[in-house]
Amino acid sequence: MPKTKTNSSAKKRFSLTGSGKIKRKHAYKRHILTKKEKDRKRGLTKSGLVHASDTPNVKFMLGI
Repeated sequence: MPKTKTNSSAKKRFSLTGSGKIKRKHAYKRHILTKKEKDRKRGLTKSGLVHASDTPNVKFMLGI
């Protein structure tokens, strides 16, 4: 049986927390920031967690 490969894009985008949840970054913080509110941009800087319904797919891509 061959080894399963980790999805390279998922490897760069997600990381595991100590409790086993999957951490992610928020989208929409790359460019065209002039029209976005200051509070919104500040909130997008912080990291979030992957939703429970998406967790199995992300874990599969990470090979967990």
